[in-house]
Amino acid sequence: MRLSLRPATADRWGDLVTLFGPRGACGGCWCMYWRRARREFEAGKGAGNRRALKRLVDGDSAPGLLAYRGGQPVGWCAVAPRQDYPVLARSRILKPVDDQPVWSITCLFVRRDQRRTGVSTQMLAAAVRYAFKRGADVVEGYPVEPRGGQTADAFAWTGLASAFRQAGFEEVARRSPTRPIMRAHRLRN
Repeated sequence: MRLSLRPATADRWGDLVTLFGPRGACGGCWCMYWRRARREFEAGKGAGNRRALKRLVDGDSAPGLLAYRGGQPVGWCAVAPRQDYPVLARSRILKPVDDQPVWSITCLFVRRDQRRTGVSTQMLAAAVRYAFKRGADVVEGYPVEPRGGQTADAFAWTGLASAFRQAGFEEVARRSPTRPIMRAHRLRN
């Protein structure tokens, strides 16, 4: 069944809260891991990170996309210009590949009963289209590629490399055995 994907705007905040549940997706993260300094993120786990995400959702630019199936929220994909994620700039493994401006996909969250049904691949493709419509030429992701092919869901929140490949991304760098940097480029005529 195909998904309907919509920007996470103020009128959809309730759907995001429903999807993330009382734990804020994963341990009070509320998808703020890449957006807040580590000390601020840790101190904000739970209510503080929730308020920070609410400010973004209420702002002028949606911080990601919500996926719906049968009218119910089943997935979240964080996508924004890389500069919106200051923690990425400090990552040794995920530092910039080059000086091209890129949009980044930093988080995928899929409702437990919808996992392994293709939700991530559809969200990734929609996130690329969303970014391209907003002027991006390159969309980048930082998935995991687990050794042995399997990883616990809790460790796959940046997505799996296999889903990125299925959505048309290509690996452009790898500074760790399990963390490729993958990109989708706008086709130019």
